[in-house]
Amino acid sequence: MEFFRIKQDIPFMRHALVFNAISALTFVAAVFFLSYKGLHFSIEFTGGTVMEVAYAKPADIEGIRKTVEGLGYADSQVQSFGTAQDVLIRLPAQKGSNAAQMSTRVTDALKAQDASLTVKRIEFVGPQVGEELAHDGLTALLFVVIGIMIYLAIRFEWKFALAAIIANLHDVIIILGFFAFFQWEFSLTVLAAILAVLGYSVNESVVVFDRVRETFRDRRYGKLAPAEVMNHAITSTISRTMITHGCTELMVLSMLIFGGPTLHFFALALTIGILFGIYSSVFVAAAVAMWLGVKREDLIKPVKVKDDTDGAVV
Repeated sequence: MEFFRIKQDIPFMRHALVFNAISALTFVAAVFFLSYKGLHFSIEFTGGTVMEVAYAKPADIEGIRKTVEGLGYADSQVQSFGTAQDVLIRLPAQKGSNAAQMSTRVTDALKAQDASLTVKRIEFVGPQVGEELAHDGLTALLFVVIGIMIYLAIRFEWKFALAAIIANLHDVIIILGFFAFFQWEFSLTVLAAILAVLGYSVNESVVVFDRVRETFRDRRYGKLAPAEVMNHAITSTISRTMITHGCTELMVLSMLIFGGPTLHFFALALTIGILFGIYSSVFVAAAVAMWLGVKREDLIKPVKVKDDTDGAVV
């Protein structure tokens, strides 16, 4: 399906050096903010108190959130849990206060607003659990990267695999850089969004690389240089890219605008990842593959000509 077709190839690779210089500066800035400011981890990583409460009628999430924040728990999380009557409250660990004191204070404040409130459970999440989650998250990210490299190396060629991984890690580091610079809360849902971006971004790279391989193998384009092949592959997939990314971003924007605080940073990470995923697939993955020296012979193995003189009697 195509909305339109561009007959003249757009010379993307002509400007690849400029755009990759911009990418490099953005990448360095992201690494700087990650090392200087660091990530603002949620209580899932740092530890804290988790409370599950229930109301007799649908809970006023926004009112509960304002009440909890008014008690001095600025980094707290309040969200619906299962039904409209059930609410999950996460409170960050504070010096001088234990889980029992914090939960009692919050419970008293909420009961003053609605006496129907009942406390279902109270749990304390220790820092050691947060360290385990962080370790598991990094491990999952590492396995995803290794899996993508193996998949692309088998499906295409090692130069494509390396180019795609550089582009994907470029997207991930820039997302983390945004979260470090603005000190947005980094939670498990954001980590899930980053893993989703990895898969989404590599899918776009695979589409472009597929078209690159088809163009190299097509005899009609036998005289095209590698840069021209990249231009043709990207140009011929623009319509598909706009349809796919446009529809996905509509869904993500709906979560960003109407999803509330619970889905806000998840949708924000996906939005940044989608936008930079388009950019990296064109100006990072394709350009790096070209600079690594991808050529027609890498994808089309030469056919060995059988020597008719073998076994001939002289």
